[in-house]
Amino acid sequence: MTRLYGEPAAAPPAESSVDRRAALRDLVASYARVDPPGTIAIVGNAPMPRDPDRARLIDGSDLVVRMTTFALDGAALGTRCDVVVLHRGVIASPYTFADYTNRLYLLVEPGRLHWERADIPRHWPADLGFTPVSNYEFTLPLLDLLGLDRREPLWSTTGTLATYVLTELFPHATTRLTGMSLVDNPVQTTFEHAWGAAVHVTPEHRLEREAELLRRWHAEGRIELLP
Repeated sequence: MTRLYGEPAAAPPAESSVDRRAALRDLVASYARVDPPGTIAIVGNAPMPRDPDRARLIDGSDLVVRMTTFALDGAALGTRCDVVVLHRGVIASPYTFADYTNRLYLLVEPGRLHWERADIPRHWPADLGFTPVSNYEFTLPLLDLLGLDRREPLWSTTGTLATYVLTELFPHATTRLTGMSLVDNPVQTTFEHAWGAAVHVTPEHRLEREAELLRRWHAEGRIELLP
């Protein structure tokens, strides 16, 4: 039977959706330079060419969000990181848990809808605090937007889920997305990373649908796609 993290399978938690979103929004905003953030940079893991202007734009944002096996590169992707979005199976880079006491860690776990266990990886810092992202509040609505069957073991990449969460929490912010190779190459079978070896695209993802959704959000003004 499907279970969500801390939530029943078929019904929302007793706390109202408005209250839950407000609490998460306030927590995320507390890590921004400005509350609420007027500019947000969401930085994916794809290797990017040197571009000091892009790096300055990222580091000059009110809130900088990175994910999983990320790299910090002042010449290409900037050096700031306020929020890390990760999952339990992350292959940590040297940057993933560096300076972790000064960052917010958001745990996304769409696999908990199906088979994923709740064990905390032993290599994580023992005192790492993290906030789970509600599957009921975010993962399932995003599946609907992607046209994916909620009953099937399918879900988006961490980058697309992070983009959905941040734009839902801060709809009036200018949200810029970069380092997401699937936007221009949705037929790839491996993900190249700015740090570490390439990894296979796992079977639960449908990159073509994610790319279409992200391009639509760009056309609608919900996000900006940085080259």
